[in-house]
Amino acid sequence: MKTNHSSNTRDMGTGSIPKLLAQLAIPAVIAQIINLLYNIVDRIYIGHIPEVGASALTGVGLFVPILMLINAFAMLAGSGGAPRAAIAMGRKDLNTAEKIVANCFSLLLLFAVVLTTVFYVSAPTLLRMFGASDVTLPYAVDYARIYILGSIFVLIVMGMNPFITTQGFAKISMLTTVIGAVINIILDPIFIFVFDMGVKGAALATVLSQAVGAVWILRFLTGKQTILRLKKENMKPDSAVFGPCLALGISTFVMLSTESLLSVSFTSSLSRYGGDLAVGAMTIITSVSQLATMPLQGICQGGQPIISYNFGAGNSERVRKAFFTQFKVCVCYTALFWMISMLFPQVFAGIFTEDSKLVEYASWALRIYMAGIFSLGFQICCQQSFMALGQAKVSLLLACLRKIVLLIPLIFVLPMFFENKVFAVFLAEPVSDITAALVTTITFLKLFNKILKKEQ
Repeated sequence: MKTNHSSNTRDMGTGSIPKLLAQLAIPAVIAQIINLLYNIVDRIYIGHIPEVGASALTGVGLFVPILMLINAFAMLAGSGGAPRAAIAMGRKDLNTAEKIVANCFSLLLLFAVVLTTVFYVSAPTLLRMFGASDVTLPYAVDYARIYILGSIFVLIVMGMNPFITTQGFAKISMLTTVIGAVINIILDPIFIFVFDMGVKGAALATVLSQAVGAVWILRFLTGKQTILRLKKENMKPDSAVFGPCLALGISTFVMLSTESLLSVSFTSSLSRYGGDLAVGAMTIITSVSQLATMPLQGICQGGQPIISYNFGAGNSERVRKAFFTQFKVCVCYTALFWMISMLFPQVFAGIFTEDSKLVEYASWALRIYMAGIFSLGFQICCQQSFMALGQAKVSLLLACLRKIVLLIPLIFVLPMFFENKVFAVFLAEPVSDITAALVTTITFLKLFNKILKKEQ
């Protein structure tokens, strides 16, 4: 086993970077896509519950803001701790790396206790605030409370899986997502239709699939194959260990936690200016945009261990090569996605609906919304690379720039200057995308060499 471990870390330091990126990124991209498909299939099952499908689907949809916050806390520990652990590995300091793994696990357990208590008690009130009616509230509460009781498994899966990827075990990490998704897709129709449990069955299927994923991760991190082992003696919280992890993970936390606010901003504005048709188009566009952003996240997850390890090892040349290899892949992918979106928007719209009026409207809106999607390759690659280099403050500022500083205000401001208000709302996305990408790329290129010199 020691030979395997040393070989794994040696590859990070000397192996072919394009090959390493492919080995680490492809499983991560597949996992992201599977996770996306799982979410879509899950909603289809709920939407087809006899007689109450529409109300049940609406109720479950109202739980999304709480779900996003749970995910945000998971990634606060995972996305902040994994790069720190990789940097420590690059410095040959496995003891510190293992303390980071264990401290982040302790944080996740603490988050689970607090979030489960708060959300379980406040679920009905929160769901009312999100727009639940007397018809949809029972379905929303039924789904929410079962999911919340199992949120510890969600936190472990999302928060600890990055520590597997950062060691170079991308396939093991991918299997965590695949196993959970497959089990969920199998259990959903059994619990919902065969056992006639409705939305409770859907929530239970999700919790059980996440529980299996959590067991899978913990068995790996306490087993013989892992390089960084989760040890009980390292689990005592130490602010000197987990503090820098939280500081680095806060940018991802902000990105995920503000998604709910962003969703409310778009929906309220489009409902006001364009009615149900505009809101329906936005639902389609949101799903399509995930096809662009989630694979990008997978590519950067693959690049992060390479950048972090070599940064910790003081190998500036390999850090540069790893970044620019990742950069080219991200930019080429978003450029291709942009071209397809501009040429064939009706194909994307047609996947989600057969309503010709909605397809036509969504195709028009998609071209506006996706006009700046090519720039996300620059934005996400540079912002995630700041995280891989341990630059918490810069990463946080750039994470806030696109959504909080630019996009949300533009959703409300641009309609003041255009006669077509709906066009103006959709235009907010490309304007913020291109502006944020420009600022982020310039900032990264200016600071990149300084960061490398400082580490050396």
